[in-house]
Amino acid sequence: MLAAIALLLLAPQQTPGVHLNQVGFYPDGEKIAVVVGAQGDEFWVAPANGGEPVFSGKLEPPREHPAWGAPARRADFSALRSPGQYRLEVPGVGASPSFEIAPEVHAEVARGAMKAFYYHRVSAPALPEYAGRWARPAGHPDDRVRVHPSAASPGRPAGTVISAPYGWYDAGDYNKYVVSSGISTGTLLALIEDYPEAVVGLETDIPESGDRVPDLLDEVLWNVRWMLSMQDPGDGGVYHKLTTAEFSGMVMPHEDTAPRFVVQKSTAAALNLAAVAAQASRVLRRYPEAAPGLADSLLHAAVAAWQWAREHPDVLYDQGGLNRRFDPDIETGAYGDRNLADEFAWAAAELLVTTGQDSFYRAVPVLADSAVTVPAWNSVRTLAYYTLVRFVDSLPPAAADELEQVRGRLITAADSLAAGAEDHPYRVPMGANPRDFVWGSSGVAANQGMLLLYAHRLTGEPRYLQRALDNLDYLLGRNPTGYSFLTGFGDRTPMHPHHRPSQADGVEDPVPGWLSGGPNPGRQDGCDYPSTVPALAYVDDLCSYASNEVAINWNAPFVYLALGVEAEMGD
Repeated sequence: MLAAIALLLLAPQQTPGVHLNQVGFYPDGEKIAVVVGAQGDEFWVAPANGGEPVFSGKLEPPREHPAWGAPARRADFSALRSPGQYRLEVPGVGASPSFEIAPEVHAEVARGAMKAFYYHRVSAPALPEYAGRWARPAGHPDDRVRVHPSAASPGRPAGTVISAPYGWYDAGDYNKYVVSSGISTGTLLALIEDYPEAVVGLETDIPESGDRVPDLLDEVLWNVRWMLSMQDPGDGGVYHKLTTAEFSGMVMPHEDTAPRFVVQKSTAAALNLAAVAAQASRVLRRYPEAAPGLADSLLHAAVAAWQWAREHPDVLYDQGGLNRRFDPDIETGAYGDRNLADEFAWAAAELLVTTGQDSFYRAVPVLADSAVTVPAWNSVRTLAYYTLVRFVDSLPPAAADELEQVRGRLITAADSLAAGAEDHPYRVPMGANPRDFVWGSSGVAANQGMLLLYAHRLTGEPRYLQRALDNLDYLLGRNPTGYSFLTGFGDRTPMHPHHRPSQADGVEDPVPGWLSGGPNPGRQDGCDYPSTVPALAYVDDLCSYASNEVAINWNAPFVYLALGVEAEMGD
């Protein structure tokens, strides 16, 4: 705490402003703005295009938190329910960005964040009729990928050329990583299973739109097919990533023509494929016309990957060690993970539910002794818990006996997230603990919201839904930076994300629908930041890969949060 206060004292003065969800609010929902720098007590809401105020109120007393900057005051205008476009004004501070009050106010947000994955498709163009200004040629066919010496096997010696097309670019770079794909794909498949009716209505205007399969599933299958291609058919092991030796320059995908490699098999990659393939297999059985035979192939691949991982339980990806032993050196993202107990748990839970065989569940300790954690690419046990509670009525005895513990732990974790929000100056679960502000803090906020939605689904208690909505408000502008972190949505959004297509395409606006990484006091990129205060340690600059990059594993929980809130608020 003392360190955080010291950082606050050293930081530049925070600019006065009105911070709120720049997209909007539900007519019957709570509506909170946060004001910094107010000298008086009054605020009012007026039509965005001018006119007399339609609502007035008093600001709440100032609250402060050492990780969040200057004292802030809330403006509660929940009583305003009339649909329309508005601004909130505070004398001496100014007006907020414009916002809307409307039913289904986050529908376009969910659609835009899902459409971002289409822009990131590998081995395909972004076509003008679907991508508009952000159309581009196909990049990285990945039909002639080399087996790196670290990945060599008797059936595929070093230098063997294989085909591994499709998938999504991982982040601001052009590589594909199984472990970040795993949590991203698993999160989107969970959305399909948890909110099937909302998913059917999520039309994203992609080439597959109009078929008999939800657009979200069509998009997910683009990546699932790539993940399948990363499995060595000879032994079931899975390559850790498909990558160039070094990060490319700031060029368009089709201009990055450096050789690409599949690199070392890893236990983490095998377990990620086992989990995702098992989950995708059961989802596809609801849509047999989507890809005949693929559900069977996925389950076969899942079991083979599980068996390889059980036989090789500690093959860790160590990029430094790999580069001391093999040529060429690989300098791209490592996604190294030294604790794989959570990956074993997730794969076991997905295989259990898909096959009905409790031998998978008994093989590893799915229920951990520790508390539930918010999911991240290297911490996926909670995804196992989500699956177990989703299928509570069909679990075999081995899992059903422990289900109350799983349920209780999820609710306890949600209670912990919700507990600090009410007294927090911005009234959000995010950042009540300053350690939330890590690399990819926006993904932390989205995953917190996802966990809160599960607590709401388990209990029916409205407070969990409201706290999830509060985190969505945070991501869309109710934060001290004044940014809506989703490109293209809001009056003030990132214009210079660390994202190669947005930098190189010649279009002023970045590719829309991408969630910027968010405040990160670690500032590992060495760029100039306007503040060292944790919640303000963000800069909208291309150089800032530590705070302003995008990534599929942050967008996926954001899609879940936005569409889940839409579905729950519409009930």
